[in-house]
Amino acid sequence: MLQVNEIKQRFNQIERTIGNASSACQADTAAPAELKTCLQQLDQESEQVREALQANDESGIRQHIDSMELLGDRAEQALKRAGKVDDKVKSAVRQAHNELSNLKHQLH
Repeated sequence: MLQVNEIKQRFNQIERTIGNASSACQADTAAPAELKTCLQQLDQESEQVREALQANDESGIRQHIDSMELLGDRAEQALKRAGKVDDKVKSAVRQAHNELSNLKHQLH
C-alpha cells in the first residue's frame, strides 16, 4: 500500500478536482441534477476518507476510495446521458474519476 503521506497528497489533489467539478457544475445551468447529486455525494464521502486518513485506518481508506470511485462512475454515466454539458464540467468530472480510479488501483 502507498504511504499515508502520499495518499494524503494525492487525495488533496482529488478533493481540489472534485471542488472544481462541483463549482463548474453549479455554474452550468444545463448540468443535470443527477450529476450535481453525485458530486455532492463525492464531497460527503471525501469527509469519510479524511477521517480514515487521520485515524490511519487503511481498510477504511480503501473502502471509501472504492465508494468514491463508484460515485465517479455514476457521475460519468450522468454526463453521458445529459447531452450538452459545459466542457469545463466534463473535463473536471473525468479528471476526478481518473484520479480516483488510479488511486483505487494503487491501494489494492
